[in-house]
This record gives sequence, C-alpha cells and structure tokens, in this order.
Amino acid sequence: MTSRDPAAALEPRLPSPLLPADDDRFTRRGLRLLLKRDDLVHPDLVGNKWRKLAPNLAAAAGRPVLTFGGAYSNHLRATAAAGRLLGFPTVGVVRGDELAGRPLNPSLERCAADGMRLVFVDRATYRAKDDPAVLARLLRDAPEGAVVVPEGGSNAAAVRGCAALGGELRGRADVVAVACGTGGTLAGLAAGLGPRQRALGVPVLRGGFLGDAVRDLQERAFGGPAGRWELDERFHFGGYARGGPALEEFAEDFGARHGLAVERVYVAKMLYALVTLAEEGAFAPGTTVAAVVTGRPEPAGGDPG
Repeated sequence: MTSRDPAAALEPRLPSPLLPADDDRFTRRGLRLLLKRDDLVHPDLVGNKWRKLAPNLAAAAGRPVLTFGGAYSNHLRATAAAGRLLGFPTVGVVRGDELAGRPLNPSLERCAADGMRLVFVDRATYRAKDDPAVLARLLRDAPEGAVVVPEGGSNAAAVRGCAALGGELRGRADVVAVACGTGGTLAGLAAGLGPRQRALGVPVLRGGFLGDAVRDLQERAFGGPAGRWELDERFHFGGYARGGPALEEFAEDFGARHGLAVERVYVAKMLYALVTLAEEGAFAPGTTVAAVVTGRPEPAGGDPG
C-alpha cells in the first residue's frame, strides 16, 4: 500500500496544452477555436479522469478503492491503471451480471491486467449502488478498509479537482465547452472560470437529468452555485455510445483537419455541437471558443464519466 501524493507520483502534464485550431467553419464567422488538450495530461489517466481521480486517491491515502462502471468504462480503466501505478488494490463493480461468464472485452481485460478485481452485478443491484445496504454487502467482499469512489468519479472532491481546469482557462476563452456524462467536470470547470466566461456542457446521454446533477454537485463541493454554465441537450445522437454515419463522418473529417484522433463517445459529440452552434450563429463575432478534449479513442465504447 502507498500513501504517495498521486498528483506528484503520477507526474501529470499540467497545465494541459491550449492550442489554436484554424477551422474555416469558425473563422469565416469571426470566431476563434482553441483545443484544450486534456487528453495529453497522462498516458493512462486521461484528461478529466486524472482531474477527478487525483483528489479521491489523495483522500484514500493508499487504501483499496472500490468503484463502479459499465463494461466499457473509462473510469474503471483509469482507476485500475492508478492502482497499478501507485500500488493499491482496486475493485470494479461492473453493471451486468450476464457478463460474468463471457470473455472479457478489451476494456475490462485491461482493467484485469492492471490488477483490478471485477465484480459483476445485475442491473437492479447496480441502480441501487448508493443504497447503504447494497454498499455494505459489496464492501464485505472487498479488501479491508476499502474506500468507495462513485461512478465516473464524480463527487465533491472530484468537482473541486476539476475547478483547476477552469483555472487554467481563466481569461483564455469566452466560452468553454465540455462533453458531459455524470456532470462532475462541468460543475468544477464552471466554478474555476472567470466571471465573464461561461461553460457549455454537451450531454452524451439522453434524459435531461444533468442540470439537477450539476447543481447538486456544486452544492456539495462549494456550498451553492458557482460560475456560469448551461447545457445543450440536442447532441446525444440517441443515447450513450450511440452515433451513426453523420457523427462518424464528422469525427473523421475533424481529425483530418486538425491532426487529432477524435474520441467518439464524448469528444466527437461536443465538437459536433460547437460546429453546429457556430453555423446557427449562437456565438457573436469576436468570440473565442475553447473545446476541452477530455479523452482519446479507447477500446470500443466508454462509459459515463
């Protein structure tokens, strides 16, 4: 077990690069596009995963970590990698007990290779994962002293960690856009930005629940609302990990224009939203828009985070 500060031991690249992107879909409307390359923060704990996990791991102080995710969870992969790099045990509670008897997909295979013990539960149990009785049952089978980190890593500590992302962008852009799964990154980002800046969240799931989630996270992290933020819920493409030919074609084209491997589940939808909003005239001429690249392509899929 280790008590090393993960922020130092993992050697993240901070601040992450903020790079101009020459894109005629923006420039011809008098707009400037910047790419905040959080995908370059760490090779194993990419972008917002590092920002959300680091404060949780510091609080765990080397104790085992139990956390949650679906079969393609970016968060589970990042937690497993942190356990390998820092030397603490990890347990991943995976949604879907039918997966227990099947060969592991590439994402879960990576988790297992990094030493994570995978526990498959039925969907009803997974939905009740915050119930104290369910948590107690899961912890009984976990290593002694295990610390629970929520799905996607989104809690008050993670939100405060993501405020540093806003701090790195203070005064650098008028609008800062980020894709949203559980809302933690947006909640922290908005809090860290300056008073004349606003954060734009692009949910990748259907349901219209994220506004309440962000408000609740800010209440827990900061005691109330923090910063200016809004959501545009039009760009989920039918639901989580769904896309289709239009999104695929867009991602390929954007990647070719800017030399960027575009992650499909989160980043592609956020970039698609920004191009659409630019074409709709949603940004006044002279506006600088920063797009937070929170991840890079991984084994097929990825789960909310």
